[in-house]
Amino acid sequence: MTELATLPAEAEQLVRCAAVLVMADPPRAAHTAFFHPDGVLALPDVTDIGEPGEVTVVLPRSTGLRDAAVPGAAVPVARDVAVVTRTIPAILVPVSEAVPLLARARRDPQAHPAAAFWGAAALVALQLVARGRLYPSVSASGFDVWRLGPLEVGDLARVRELVAAMPAHARATPVPGRSPLELPDPEALVRDFFDAVADGMPRSPAARHLTSTVPYVSAPPQRVADLRDWAAEVSAGIDSGQRISLRIQVDDVAGAGVFRAVVQVASVTDPSVLVDAADLWKEQGADLGPRARIHTMILVRRAATVWRPLQRLLTAAVPDEVELDDEEVEELLGEASRRLGDAGVDVHWPRSMVGALTARATVTSHAASPPSDLGTKLGAAELFSFSWQVALGDEPLTQAELDQLAESRRPVVRLRDRWLIVDPEVLRRARERDIASPTTLDALTMALTGTAEVDGVVVPVHSEGWLQELGRRISDPDDGQEPVGAPAALTAVLRDYQLRGLGWLVRMTSLGLGACLADDMGLGKTVTLIALHLHRSADPATAGPTLVICPASLLGNWEREIARFAPGTAVRRFHGARRDLVGVSDGFVLTTYGTMRRDVAALSGTAWGLVAADEAQHVKNPLSGTAKALRRIPSRSRVALTGTPVENNLSELWAILDWATPGLLGTLPAFRARWGRAVEGGQDEVAARRLARLVQPFLLRRRKSDPGIAPELPPKTETDQLVSLTREQVGLYEAVVRETMAQIEASEGITRRGLILKLLTALKQICNHPSHYLHESGSRLSGRSGKLELLDELLDTITSEGGSVLVFTQYVAMARLLERHLADRGIGTLFLHGGTPVARRDTMVAQFQDGQAPVFLLSLKAAGTGLNLTRADHVIHFDRWWNPAVEEQATDRAYRIGQTRPVQVHRFVAEGTVEDRIAELLTAKRALADAVLGSGEAAFSELTDSELSDLVTLRRST
Repeated sequence: MTELATLPAEAEQLVRCAAVLVMADPPRAAHTAFFHPDGVLALPDVTDIGEPGEVTVVLPRSTGLRDAAVPGAAVPVARDVAVVTRTIPAILVPVSEAVPLLARARRDPQAHPAAAFWGAAALVALQLVARGRLYPSVSASGFDVWRLGPLEVGDLARVRELVAAMPAHARATPVPGRSPLELPDPEALVRDFFDAVADGMPRSPAARHLTSTVPYVSAPPQRVADLRDWAAEVSAGIDSGQRISLRIQVDDVAGAGVFRAVVQVASVTDPSVLVDAADLWKEQGADLGPRARIHTMILVRRAATVWRPLQRLLTAAVPDEVELDDEEVEELLGEASRRLGDAGVDVHWPRSMVGALTARATVTSHAASPPSDLGTKLGAAELFSFSWQVALGDEPLTQAELDQLAESRRPVVRLRDRWLIVDPEVLRRARERDIASPTTLDALTMALTGTAEVDGVVVPVHSEGWLQELGRRISDPDDGQEPVGAPAALTAVLRDYQLRGLGWLVRMTSLGLGACLADDMGLGKTVTLIALHLHRSADPATAGPTLVICPASLLGNWEREIARFAPGTAVRRFHGARRDLVGVSDGFVLTTYGTMRRDVAALSGTAWGLVAADEAQHVKNPLSGTAKALRRIPSRSRVALTGTPVENNLSELWAILDWATPGLLGTLPAFRARWGRAVEGGQDEVAARRLARLVQPFLLRRRKSDPGIAPELPPKTETDQLVSLTREQVGLYEAVVRETMAQIEASEGITRRGLILKLLTALKQICNHPSHYLHESGSRLSGRSGKLELLDELLDTITSEGGSVLVFTQYVAMARLLERHLADRGIGTLFLHGGTPVARRDTMVAQFQDGQAPVFLLSLKAAGTGLNLTRADHVIHFDRWWNPAVEEQATDRAYRIGQTRPVQVHRFVAEGTVEDRIAELLTAKRALADAVLGSGEAAFSELTDSELSDLVTLRRST
């Protein structure tokens, strides 16, 4: 059969032609005829697909055959409309070769309705073949053929749907030898097409090693007229419109269960017609037709070839029922039922017996209440038991009933005056009740997710006692919890969502558990953490100094916020040349990640009541020196603050939560194997929901867009603004792609990956400005970059309206070029980057907020977090970062609480370039970050040469 992907280009024209079925004997010799209703074949040469020929069709005398649905009956066309029979040119394609072509027509909006119709019919036929709905037969001329059947109720409904939708052109061939002229019956035509598809399917691969004369195996038609009686017997049950099933009954005889399989006979077309075989032999099944008994015997004989115990019915006067021993009942509970189902024989068990016995895993605490030092016992295994609990309905079995079940050697058991089917897995769990004792952390994970992994299988878990209550408390912080008010020493009015966040942090830290406050930037994580410190300071059991680790650019912000919201609270910077921890016993100590890494020994020697990691995504790499140093600092509680718990992949979420609550998510390799691939790929929604249930109690995330969170925020408008490359940029871009792709195609391993990253960086620099890529320092800037021209246009409008703008770029070199260009135009700017001293940063922020410069140029990595720049009402992303979460953080420098004007966000994208393609891919990463339960430029280094070429090739607009 021709593969769809290999169809020649002429196929796109051919599917725009009408199509009819030209039957043959055997069916695999049938053809699909493609023709133009006007009699002119609209193709110059399609011999690569089929053979030129002719087809006789019924056409109206003037207007062309109507493309309306035709009623189901075979209508004498001459009575309907003035028609003429014409023989016109056509392309004849064997049905087996036409199936891929018709499949294309089904999805092509420009395809002829008749071709699209047969494409839909081909799909149904292939689905039936895949389900094994095939049987051998003998054609009218005595050839070996395969036909589709038996069809079930749903299959017949689909056939009727096809018949109702059949366009007139799809059955334009007249029935031979009929007068007056008559069109074929549409249902018969569809069934003929089904048989042509089935009979034309490739035979067994073993056929290549056999002679070409093996019936039903060889492709060439074989004369098998001597098998007609056998084929008639095979097809009798299939074409009878009947099917049989087995109803299992159990009788209580002297305390023992006696099982019987009762034969039932039903109509395929009308499932309401159902009788026992015993009643059928008593002539109570007239609705099944006069040959119902014969057809029933044929179906029973066929079922007996699938399951041997039914052979006892073949010698019975009436094939009504067969008594089963324990071994046969057990077979029927397993493989035998599947085989019978494949043969079209369903097995029905009494509802009261099936699924009543269930086993669930239960985790139970040995203690009546949680330990006061729960956070220090997360690795302990002596607090809980983990076992299987077997229940009948909702009622757990007693110990005596469990023993009875465990000792049972039958596939059924009698419990509480009921006969019950015993699932072998339930029986095994009843015999092996105890599972390995879980650690406190494992038990907590079970309580939160409601699942556990046992022997590599995920099973539901029920938690009991205080563990169940604890899981409820931290899973739903608003459910019946005592509200926490703002501390008396706090000089701020907390919003409702901030009070809820404070209460959640108090609850988690009081249990000794860590937490990650992941609210959107600008929603007040800083003031919430200050309130938590004040709340803990009021209780001697939790009082103590709080260490805040943050980027250097935020030291001043933290110091100002503490002085503003907690006046009188001691605060010192552990940063710079003169730093010490002498006398620290309360209040705040502020330090940077770099200082923390260098002085971790000194910081580890202080008894911290609380350690907070602000912008915690800085330690998203757990193998970095910064992350390792952070883990060395002991404290009673840990809180991570970040607006982006997931930037690129779930390993970053693991790193943050594993620092806050060590061991919560297991080891990183185990976490990646269990969650990462399933959730990041978006293929396993169940796994994503389980991970969400596990992490959400430890991670509180609110967005500005959530109802009631920040109603006072003005609207935000985001626009991707496409810009064209200049001629100079186009030349550079194409030259770099051409030269570097040649090197990449000749490389492999780490060298290839390095070249790809180099290529991507070069192309992004060219999209910014030729001088950026060429490393020019004093050359002319105007007129050479589409982005720079758009920036000038926007700034002219913004400054004329008295607005202010943040311009973000990931490249310091590009920002310096912009600084020089804007200075030449007389536009005042400020420029903040990673090398800007902390004191100078604070001054720049104050100058911008005071309106001393309308444009603030910012390095995305250095200034994308923490800063409060609400004077800006425009944000420009001059070049695109590889991650939308990082861009959103940068935007939140302006769009945060305190902003009173609408904010417009402009993202510059070079049209037709790698930037344009990646802008489309960023949507998937945003979806992963939103799930909270990808990886930057490195992900593109694994593309194939063709995929990479497609990504970077410049696409010119037409």
